[in-house]
Amino acid sequence: MARNEEKAQSMLNRFITMKQDEKKKPKERRPFLASECRDLAEADKWRQQIMREIGRKVAEIQNEGLGEHRLRDLNDEINKLIREKSHWERRIIELGGPNYMKQSAKMTDLEGNIVDVPNPSGRGPGYRYFGAAKKLPGVRELFEKPPELRKRRTRYDIYKRIDASYYGYRDEEDGVLVKLEGPAEAVMREMAVEEWNLMEEIKREAKKAVKSGEVANVKDILFEEEEEVVEEERREKERLEEADALQKDFVVHVPLPDEKEIERMVVEKKKMELLSKYTSENLLEEQSEAKAMLNINR
Repeated sequence: MARNEEKAQSMLNRFITMKQDEKKKPKERRPFLASECRDLAEADKWRQQIMREIGRKVAEIQNEGLGEHRLRDLNDEINKLIREKSHWERRIIELGGPNYMKQSAKMTDLEGNIVDVPNPSGRGPGYRYFGAAKKLPGVRELFEKPPELRKRRTRYDIYKRIDASYYGYRDEEDGVLVKLEGPAEAVMREMAVEEWNLMEEIKREAKKAVKSGEVANVKDILFEEEEEVVEEERREKERLEEADALQKDFVVHVPLPDEKEIERMVVEKKKMELLSKYTSENLLEEQSEAKAMLNINR
């Protein structure tokens, strides 16, 4: 009994669905070209339809488990719908509608930063990547920023950073250098005063000696330090002169032959060569005579 009721219910459902489909208007298809549309409301409706399709496909492409081929196909379909949307937006502007192109979304990288989309054709937006398609091999490199090259500074940039402090004109402004130079300056001033007093005393003694008619001895006026310096210079000069004299008086421990000895040695050598040549010729003659005598005896 329950089976028959289920069959009747299913037949009734099919009948009601068929009647509802008959009452509906035939399903409209989106025009292939946006220029064929003449109504602003229709153009806006088709644009909204494309936006819904893009939203569904963008939500689907977020799944990384779809595989590389499916992700690439989805990304191509989304880019195709985006180009079609731009056609309808231009058609809406031509029909006197609002400009939706000003509110178009920007392309972002994996970190959410807006990046420029290359578009060589200049018509509509360039090719974009969405969702998991940004992580595909060969695509991730497009979103990576190239390493920044360190630019070599020019001479102009180097001189531009040079100011008065570079030349040491502001070294005393912080007060550190003044504190360090204070003790050294006091010691140098004291030494200069002592030297000046000594010079003045020597001058007074020299004047007294001249007035009294005595001959002033130069060695008594010079400073002890100056005498030591002069003595050191004299010793250094004598040492250099002795070294030069030793170099000039160089003693040769091996006897060297003079010109006459060399000539005698050359003559002796020539005599030896001639003697050896003569003896060799005599030996050859004696050998030839001995051979001739042997042949005769035979």
